Amino acid sequence: MKNNSITIKQQEAHDLPAIYRLIEEAFASVQESNHREQFLVTRLLSSPGFIPELSLTAWIQNELVGYILLTEIEILSDSTSMPSLSLAPLAVRPKFQKQGIGAALIKEAHKRACQLNYETILVLGHKDYYPRFGYKKAENFGITFPFEVQPEFCMVKELTPGAASRAAGQVKYPKAFFEY
Repeated sequence: MKNNSITIKQQEAHDLPAIYRLIEEAFASVQESNHREQFLVTRLLSSPGFIPELSLTAWIQNELVGYILLTEIEILSDSTSMPSLSLAPLAVRPKFQKQGIGAALIKEAHKRACQLNYETILVLGHKDYYPRFGYKKAENFGITFPFEVQPEFCMVKELTPGAASRAAGQVKYPKAFFEY
């Protein structure tokens, strides 16, 4: 990665203005975006599902270049509720994209989620990007989403082998994901 070393650390309160600017920049030209991801982050950071250890920033020297947030959600079946995580958003400053920063953030987030004993992570994301990190179509495990979206964009990552099959059911997102 071009002689730049990345430092990944837990987000601190004073990082928030820079995180919001980074998210705006990262999603500015994304056609599928509603360009309100920074407001989603504001809501998620104050929601009951917020886990400070899973709100991560990536830095090159003193410049914020990337951000990832994993928030707790549930997968509901007829008989049980299984905690899971939702990956949203992942953002990398445009001039630093395609340099491995997003990959480094995802791998670190996975590692920290495992340390916190989470077994699965769900993402609504690019069908060609996330599979390289072990994400598979959620529908293959009987996991459904509470809204209309093409199945190839709905994916699950097993942090524990077999966990996605045990999680079969409908994803329940906290209301913070939907408020505007």
